[in-house]
Amino acid sequence: MPRFAANLSFLYTDLPFPERFAAAARDGFRAVEYLFPYEHEAETLARLLKENGLQQALFNAPPGNWEAGERGLAALPGREAEFLQGIERALQYARTLHCPRIHVMAGLKPVTADTLACWQQNLQRATTLAAQAGVQILIEPINSRDMPGYLLDSLDTAEALLEHNPALKLQLDLYHLQIIRGDLSVLLHRLIPTGRVGHIQIAGVPDRHEPDIGEVNYPHLFRLLDDLGYDGWIGCEYRPARGQAPHATHDGLGWMKAWL
Repeated sequence: MPRFAANLSFLYTDLPFPERFAAAARDGFRAVEYLFPYEHEAETLARLLKENGLQQALFNAPPGNWEAGERGLAALPGREAEFLQGIERALQYARTLHCPRIHVMAGLKPVTADTLACWQQNLQRATTLAAQAGVQILIEPINSRDMPGYLLDSLDTAEALLEHNPALKLQLDLYHLQIIRGDLSVLLHRLIPTGRVGHIQIAGVPDRHEPDIGEVNYPHLFRLLDDLGYDGWIGCEYRPARGQAPHATHDGLGWMKAWL
């Protein structure tokens, strides 16, 4: 059976962030993820997880200045020291939250020879540090419609990085992959048996609402993931169709009830 993690950066946004943990647990989630934990003390987040019987499935390493438009540091020459400081900070949070995986964002284009070399070297340093802490480093292809100019906008590029650094794992957001290239069933058939997929996320396509809205047949994909032996978390990184209306997330969870 699929195991779903609530993305608290996208779901329950009618509530203050600390209250989203209890709301997710009440609705049947047993794990959570979110973009960034760093506005909150790690010990506070660990307490919220414990009080609500939740596991921390995933969060992102520091991305640089998010408010100014930065979307990661891994491939930015000249920012290597800042990148490593961010990885060390993320690993400190991971230890406190007992979180086994961290997503590392690349940054924005353009791509140059220096960019690629920096990217590979930074990911090698990150996976070496993470391995000492028992944590996986993940990279994720993100479509250029949602994140214009994002460097890692191709599954082919992600797989090439994994060939260069086998310690890396893929974060497969099926919403992004449907927009980037489609053919999701064939991709899952090819990728899941390799053991290179560390985490999966979902959302309806094209509007990033509940997974029962739009063009992707998620019940088919959930059954396929079961058949292929995927037993990791599936992160629910979508925006409820009713936005921030009270109870919008809860009222839109009919799609999940059959899988609990």
